[in-house]
Amino acid sequence: MENTFYAGGLRFSCVRCSNCCRHTPGYVFLIGEDIQRLLLATGLDLKNFQERYCREVNLSGFNRVSLKEKTNYDCIFWEKDGCSVYRFRPMQCRSYPFWSGNLVSARAWEQLKSSCPGIGQGRLHSRREIDRWLRKAEVNRFVGSFSEME
Repeated sequence: MENTFYAGGLRFSCVRCSNCCRHTPGYVFLIGEDIQRLLLATGLDLKNFQERYCREVNLSGFNRVSLKEKTNYDCIFWEKDGCSVYRFRPMQCRSYPFWSGNLVSARAWEQLKSSCPGIGQGRLHSRREIDRWLRKAEVNRFVGSFSEME
Protein backbone atom coordinates (compact mmCIF):
# COMPACT_ATOMS: atom_id res chain seq x y z
CA MET A 1 0.00 0.00 0.00
CA GLU A 2 1.39 3.36 -1.03
CA ASN A 3 -0.12 5.41 1.78
CA THR A 4 2.47 6.03 4.45
CA PHE A 5 0.45 7.64 7.23
CA TYR A 6 1.05 4.47 9.24
CA ALA A 7 4.76 4.21 8.42
CA GLY A 8 5.55 4.43 12.15
CA GLY A 9 2.93 1.80 12.94
CA LEU A 10 -0.48 2.01 14.58
CA ARG A 11 -1.64 1.22 18.07
CA PHE A 12 -4.48 -1.22 18.44
CA SER A 13 -5.60 -3.71 21.03
CA CYS A 14 -8.83 -5.67 20.81
CA VAL A 15 -10.71 -4.93 24.02
CA ARG A 16 -13.38 -7.51 23.08
CA CYS A 17 -16.13 -4.88 23.15
CA SER A 18 -17.90 -6.77 20.34
CA ASN A 19 -18.87 -3.57 18.50
CA CYS A 20 -17.54 -5.02 15.25
CA CYS A 21 -19.59 -8.21 15.49
CA ARG A 22 -22.97 -7.08 16.79
CA HIS A 23 -26.05 -5.01 16.02
CA THR A 24 -25.20 -4.11 12.41
CA PRO A 25 -25.91 -6.21 9.33
CA GLY A 26 -22.85 -7.33 7.44
CA TYR A 27 -20.84 -10.24 6.20
CA VAL A 28 -17.99 -12.33 7.51
CA PHE A 29 -16.60 -13.88 4.35
CA LEU A 30 -14.66 -17.11 4.72
CA ILE A 31 -11.45 -18.40 3.19
CA GLY A 32 -10.54 -22.08 3.11
CA GLU A 33 -8.31 -21.79 6.18
CA ASP A 34 -11.21 -20.28 8.14
CA ILE A 35 -13.43 -23.25 7.41
CA GLN A 36 -10.80 -25.69 8.66
CA ARG A 37 -10.27 -23.66 11.83
CA LEU A 38 -14.01 -23.37 12.49
CA LEU A 39 -14.61 -27.07 11.88
CA LEU A 40 -12.02 -27.72 14.55
CA ALA A 41 -13.62 -25.18 16.90
CA THR A 42 -17.16 -26.50 16.48
CA GLY A 43 -16.39 -30.20 16.18
CA LEU A 44 -18.87 -30.42 13.31
CA ASP A 45 -18.48 -32.07 9.93
CA LEU A 46 -18.58 -29.82 6.88
CA LYS A 47 -22.23 -30.45 5.96
CA ASN A 48 -23.53 -29.71 9.46
CA PHE A 49 -21.25 -26.69 9.77
CA GLN A 50 -22.59 -25.27 6.49
CA GLU A 51 -26.21 -25.79 7.50
CA ARG A 52 -25.82 -24.34 10.96
CA TYR A 53 -23.41 -21.44 10.46
CA CYS A 54 -23.08 -20.44 6.79
CA ARG A 55 -24.99 -18.75 4.01
CA GLU A 56 -24.22 -18.07 0.37
CA VAL A 57 -24.59 -14.44 -0.69
CA ASN A 58 -24.41 -12.73 -4.06
CA LEU A 59 -22.94 -9.24 -4.14
CA SER A 60 -22.98 -7.56 -7.52
CA GLY A 61 -22.54 -10.86 -9.33
CA PHE A 62 -19.91 -12.31 -6.99
CA ASN A 63 -20.85 -15.25 -4.80
CA ARG A 64 -19.34 -15.60 -1.34
CA VAL A 65 -19.83 -17.85 1.66
CA SER A 66 -20.44 -15.81 4.79
CA LEU A 67 -21.23 -16.64 8.37
CA LYS A 68 -24.89 -16.30 9.24
CA GLU A 69 -26.18 -13.60 11.54
CA LYS A 70 -28.71 -13.84 14.30
CA THR A 71 -32.01 -11.98 13.81
CA ASN A 72 -30.63 -8.99 15.77
CA TYR A 73 -27.59 -8.93 13.41
CA ASP A 74 -25.15 -10.35 15.94
CA CYS A 75 -22.60 -12.75 14.49
CA ILE A 76 -23.75 -16.35 14.75
CA PHE A 77 -20.79 -17.03 17.06
CA TRP A 78 -21.42 -14.13 19.43
CA GLU A 79 -22.55 -15.25 22.87
CA LYS A 80 -23.13 -13.51 26.19
CA ASP A 81 -19.40 -13.27 26.94
CA GLY A 82 -18.24 -12.46 23.40
CA CYS A 83 -16.99 -14.55 20.52
CA SER A 84 -17.43 -18.24 21.25
CA VAL A 85 -14.72 -19.15 18.71
CA TYR A 86 -12.34 -16.25 19.37
CA ARG A 87 -9.17 -18.38 19.14
CA PHE A 88 -10.41 -19.81 15.81
CA ARG A 89 -12.13 -16.71 14.37
CA PRO A 90 -11.99 -16.07 10.62
CA MET A 91 -9.21 -14.07 8.97
CA GLN A 92 -11.59 -11.17 8.36
CA CYS A 93 -12.10 -10.91 12.13
CA ARG A 94 -8.45 -11.55 13.03
CA SER A 95 -7.25 -8.84 10.65
CA TYR A 96 -9.65 -6.15 11.88
CA PRO A 97 -9.11 -3.19 11.95
CA PHE A 98 -6.25 -3.53 9.46
CA TRP A 99 -8.52 -3.52 6.40
CA SER A 100 -7.69 -1.48 3.32
CA GLY A 101 -10.75 0.76 3.71
CA ASN A 102 -9.68 1.67 7.24
CA LEU A 103 -6.14 2.50 6.13
CA VAL A 104 -6.76 4.88 3.24
CA SER A 105 -5.91 7.86 5.43
CA ALA A 106 -5.17 8.97 8.96
CA ARG A 107 -8.65 10.48 9.02
CA ALA A 108 -10.29 7.14 8.16
CA TRP A 109 -8.28 5.46 10.92
CA GLU A 110 -9.22 8.14 13.46
CA GLN A 111 -12.90 7.84 12.55
CA LEU A 112 -12.81 4.22 13.71
CA LYS A 113 -12.32 5.41 17.29
CA SER A 114 -16.03 6.24 17.53
CA SER A 115 -16.95 2.57 17.09
CA CYS A 116 -13.79 0.76 18.20
CA PRO A 117 -12.32 1.63 21.61
CA GLY A 118 -9.20 -0.42 20.83
CA ILE A 119 -8.00 2.07 18.18
CA GLY A 120 -5.00 4.00 19.48
CA GLN A 121 -4.65 1.64 22.45
CA GLY A 122 -2.26 -1.15 23.38
CA ARG A 123 0.58 -2.51 21.36
CA LEU A 124 2.17 -0.76 18.40
CA HIS A 125 1.65 -2.77 15.20
CA SER A 126 4.45 -2.11 12.72
CA ARG A 127 3.92 -1.07 9.13
CA ARG A 128 5.35 -4.43 8.12
CA GLU A 129 2.77 -6.29 10.20
CA ILE A 130 -0.09 -4.14 8.88
CA ASP A 131 1.07 -4.61 5.29
CA ARG A 132 1.20 -8.37 5.92
CA TRP A 133 -2.51 -8.32 6.89
CA LEU A 134 -3.33 -6.32 3.77
CA ARG A 135 -1.42 -8.75 1.53
CA LYS A 136 -3.08 -11.73 3.17
CA ALA A 137 -6.49 -10.21 2.41
CA GLU A 138 -5.46 -9.68 -1.23
CA VAL A 139 -3.93 -13.13 -1.73
CA ASN A 140 -6.52 -15.34 -0.06
CA ARG A 141 -9.55 -16.06 -2.16
CA PHE A 142 -12.92 -16.05 -0.48
CA VAL A 143 -14.94 -19.23 -0.82
CA GLY A 144 -17.64 -18.57 -3.41
CA SER A 145 -20.05 -21.44 -2.80
CA PHE A 146 -20.74 -24.43 -0.61
CA SER A 147 -19.50 -26.72 -3.41
CA GLU A 148 -16.08 -25.03 -3.19
CA MET A 149 -15.94 -25.93 0.50
CA GLU A 150 -15.99 -29.67 -0.24
